Amino acid sequence: MAEQRVRPPWWLKYVNKVFIGLSALGLGGEKGPAVLTVVGRRSGKPRSTPVTPFVVDGARYVVGGLPGADWVANLRAAGTATLKQGRRSHSVRVVEMPAEQARPLLRQFPTLVPTGVSFIRNAGLVTEGTPDEFEALAGRIPVFRFDPA
Repeated sequence: MAEQRVRPPWWLKYVNKVFIGLSALGLGGEKGPAVLTVVGRRSGKPRSTPVTPFVVDGARYVVGGLPGADWVANLRAAGTATLKQGRRSHSVRVVEMPAEQARPLLRQFPTLVPTGVSFIRNAGLVTEGTPDEFEALAGRIPVFRFDPA
């Protein structure tokens, strides 16, 4: 079953470019947002997007944001990526969590990544941003685990 694509806000591309530029300068720190770079599935060129990883039980995860996002399709196709957080860069292998394993992770997302709640709410995927609403997104938006490559 194909994901239903959600159109990103018009300003997202510009904000992402600013964030990626700031990250290239090493700003942002080790615990905040990161830049995920993955090889494009069609172009073969590196594609970068800001993400906010979160940690549960010692493992790092990221939520795929908008259904149908190009970076998610690239990540699925590549299986590996580079994650730059602060001044550190790591090669990672990505594992997409099945819906049953994604549920408890999505439930924790509003608490662990409060900045992501408004983004998902503005996209119309949740109304309040409660843990129950996020848990219900399992199978609709992907969750990936980052393992060392």
